[in-house]
Amino acid sequence: MRKFNVAVVGATGAVGEELFRVLEEYNFPINKLIPLASSRSAGSKVEFKNKEITVLELTETCFEENDVEIAFFSAGGSVSEKFAKFAVEAGAVVIDNTSHFRMDPKVPLVVPEVNPEDIRLWRESGIIANPNCSTIQMVLSLKPLDELYGIKRVDVSTYQAVSGAGKIGMEELVKQMQAFFAFNLDEAEVKAFPHQIVLNVIPQIDVAQDNGFTKEEMKMIKETQKIMHKEMNIAATCVRVPVLRSHSESITVTFDQNVDVDLDKVRDALSNFENVEVIDDLKNNKYPMPIISTDTDTTYVGRIRKDIYSSNMIHYFNVADQVRVGAATNAVRIALKWVDMENDI
Repeated sequence: MRKFNVAVVGATGAVGEELFRVLEEYNFPINKLIPLASSRSAGSKVEFKNKEITVLELTETCFEENDVEIAFFSAGGSVSEKFAKFAVEAGAVVIDNTSHFRMDPKVPLVVPEVNPEDIRLWRESGIIANPNCSTIQMVLSLKPLDELYGIKRVDVSTYQAVSGAGKIGMEELVKQMQAFFAFNLDEAEVKAFPHQIVLNVIPQIDVAQDNGFTKEEMKMIKETQKIMHKEMNIAATCVRVPVLRSHSESITVTFDQNVDVDLDKVRDALSNFENVEVIDDLKNNKYPMPIISTDTDTTYVGRIRKDIYSSNMIHYFNVADQVRVGAATNAVRIALKWVDMENDI
């Protein structure tokens, strides 16, 4: 099997660190691994397959100098905006974890289980975009349902872990918890989020938009439509909760008007879809939760129920590890599909 020179931009960040774990677990065909970061982090070490690798400085020429063939970008939109073009010019395919390229009509936005055929469009820009973490786990459950009945509308409320804000978010929650138990919570720093996160939920993720939604909510709406190639109606409310890892979503799906939902068929469709698992036994207290999904590559679905008033509507709860399913694992799965397609040519 052909092996590739693989770069990870943002090697010392939360997603970058997870990428190394996933690349190793999936036995990705790597010839040479090139960790890249800002000059501030250059010279530090990352571990991969029990070896320490020195982090190199991200520069305009580093991709060409290291013969990079696949470049994962996880260092923020401004970094991708500035440096992705240099990776492409050096002949690499860029798999970008930021929001910068997602809605570019020339850039495919991919969840491999949902729209793998779009990966073939990468040559137009040299870039494949990784969707928003909340979008990924949602479309993994929406796709089999749309194939089953045809989705007309989606209403979703998210319960998003602090790790969605990176290491700084996790550190802030832990420090505020420590401050609470030390009886000095009033003195704890509030920096990563607009309000105290411990003992609280914050019904805002990202900046406000003129239409009353937030940028995060609009990402979920627009990205879902692009991935599924369907202009379905979607409304989202995104909430930050004091959970370290794994996002949860409460989802209401309205199908075409003439549908009379059969819940057994719904459960079968979800259970048979790749990387989705149904945990749905309310009477025995079994349903998806963050502690179940954390550090896994599965999207869990439960609390599946038919609407009391409308036969064409269901409600369910959806949980996944957003650092893995919602970022690193999805990116690696994209790369594996890309490798398969390139080997077929």
